[in-house]
Amino acid sequence: MENGGSVYESTTSPAEQPPRKGLRACGCTAAHLGFPRLLLKALQLGLSFLAFVLEEIIEVCTSCGGLYFFEFVSCCAFLLCIPILAIYCTSLYERVGKDQVKQLDFWIVAIMGGLFLLASIVFSSTNDRTSVEVAAVVFGFFASIMFVVDAVMIRCKGPQARKETPQENTDKPLNPAENQPLNNLPV
Repeated sequence: MENGGSVYESTTSPAEQPPRKGLRACGCTAAHLGFPRLLLKALQLGLSFLAFVLEEIIEVCTSCGGLYFFEFVSCCAFLLCIPILAIYCTSLYERVGKDQVKQLDFWIVAIMGGLFLLASIVFSSTNDRTSVEVAAVVFGFFASIMFVVDAVMIRCKGPQARKETPQENTDKPLNPAENQPLNNLPV
C-alpha cells in the first residue's frame, strides 16, 4: 500500500478553479474595499491628480509659498494613493496583513486629508485669483473632503468589526461525557 497513495487516489481529485479573466488573472480584485470605499479611493486619486496638474499649469505667481506647499501636498497625496490602492487590489493585502493595511490606510488618509485641507486654505488665501488657481483650489478642497470622509469611514468601521467577532462562551461547563478518558473499558 505505498503510504496509502492507491487507496485515496480514486476518491480525491484536485479542486478545479475557474479560469481567471482580465485583471483577476494577475490577482487584482476590489473585494477588500467594497464599492463605497473603492469609489472614495478613486475620487481621492483623481481629484488629487487634477489639483496637482492644475497647479502645475500656473505660470506666474506673486506669492508662491502657498503654491509650493499646495504642490507638495497634492503630489504626495496622489503618489500615496497609488500604493494603498495597489495593496488593497492585489494579493499584497493578505501578505501584509489586514489590520496593518487598515491602520496604514487610516493614518495616510487622515494625515493627507488634514494637510490637503490646510494647503488648500493657504493656497486659496495667497493665490492671484486666476481661473486655473481657483480650479486647483476647488479640486484641492474636494480631494481633502474625500480623504477626511475616508478616514471617518475607516474609524467608524473599526469598532464594529471588533464587536462582531464572536466571544467564546466559558460560562457553560463542558458535557460530562467530554471530561471522561477515551478508552476507559476494562481489559
